[in-house]
Amino acid sequence: MIVMKFGGTSVGSAERINDVAQLVKSYQNSKPVVVTSAMTQITNQLEDMARLATTGNRKRVIAAKLAALKSAHNQAISGLGLEPSAEAALRAIIDDKTAKLGNILKSVTALGELTPRGRDLILSFGERLSIHLVAAALNAQGVPAVAINATDFLVTDDNFNDAQPLLTLSKKRAQKLLLPLIEKGTVPVITGFIGATRDGVTTTLGRGGSDFSGTILGYCLDAKEVWIWTDVDGVMTSDPRIVPAARTIDKMSYEEASELSYFGAKVIHPRTMIPTAELGIPIVIKNTMNPKHPGTHITPSGDTAAKGAKALTLMKDLAMITIQGKGMRGVQGTAARVFDTMAAAGVNVLFISQASSENNITIVVEKAAGHVATRTLRQAFATEVRAKRIDFVEYHGGVSLIAVVGTGMRQHVGMAGSIFSALGNGNVNVIAIAQGSSELNITIVVESKEDAKALLCIHDALYAAKGENS
Repeated sequence: MIVMKFGGTSVGSAERINDVAQLVKSYQNSKPVVVTSAMTQITNQLEDMARLATTGNRKRVIAAKLAALKSAHNQAISGLGLEPSAEAALRAIIDDKTAKLGNILKSVTALGELTPRGRDLILSFGERLSIHLVAAALNAQGVPAVAINATDFLVTDDNFNDAQPLLTLSKKRAQKLLLPLIEKGTVPVITGFIGATRDGVTTTLGRGGSDFSGTILGYCLDAKEVWIWTDVDGVMTSDPRIVPAARTIDKMSYEEASELSYFGAKVIHPRTMIPTAELGIPIVIKNTMNPKHPGTHITPSGDTAAKGAKALTLMKDLAMITIQGKGMRGVQGTAARVFDTMAAAGVNVLFISQASSENNITIVVEKAAGHVATRTLRQAFATEVRAKRIDFVEYHGGVSLIAVVGTGMRQHVGMAGSIFSALGNGNVNVIAIAQGSSELNITIVVESKEDAKALLCIHDALYAAKGENS
């Protein structure tokens, strides 16, 4: 059994949906289970409608956007090549679901408030619509398929907008619902991104959560592999839009993939590896537009023969905050206070570095949270500043993080030296650096205006001489 998850670009038009159906058909003997995202940009449109519904007299704008959403799906239906009766039935489903969405938006407008629960329900409609188009395309190509809402089996907590799956209960329900269909040769086409609480209230797994849905389903069904179909050939050694010489990585470990996703690699959702890692189920990243490419295989051990760095990733639009003072030396719990203060303020710390002299601590956060973080830290350490034990809490906007990731770095002597030499030769200034004791990751902070040049310099130094995939 293979779980095949398709992203929004893979189901973004009738042509793409028919391509997906052909792909699934070609693997029919492998007992495929399909998980699909909403069509391209639909979730963004739903987000926009939900926002507009809370702003008062915007009924005409919302109605126009709802009509455009309905039209996009009906246009795709026209290109699927369905029999007249199947096409009519599918259009009736779209009519029914968009009408329900319209009623929900009217309720939000009347209340003038959008709750997290309401937002999840509205955003779920992209996947609720797309599954029916994909299932219809499969049936039209002779592959028995049925559209299934993940709310029927995927049980989550009630943390709306970013729900966590309850895997044991979900597995029991998934196997009861889906295994009989699979054994009959029917392909389940399942909504990504969404689940439901124990009480049946719709939740979402967070933006980009369809990948997570795919691996949850792989766990629930004890799948042989989970294939994530996207619009690139796999995980790249760096962002090819910035680094033209970036290449596809053949194999990588769960550990490496987790590090890359945390530091901004868009091809993998940060939580994707969690369910499959427990059972050692491989994940394969493949390209629907280039299906013959082998893609990237993510396994427990990855490529054990690889030496050195595996990939580079870049996080932009960040802010750096430095707490400095000679009075910090030998004072226990300073770093803990920084983290506790940030947690209380709801700010996620992406990076921390502390001088061995203990006279400064540097953290990096999202730029949008930078001023809040700075103000909160100044309040938290106000007594120490007045007593001159701390000299200042300084804000520095416009920085970027570059993470160099690879389990092979553990046995590679001089990796940090190679990185610094490359940046020095490129005349790029390093503001801060952090390296974990696992030696899996070296992270540096640079000015945002120099981040593309820094990425190019490091990639050229680490990969240009190799001449093969890492």
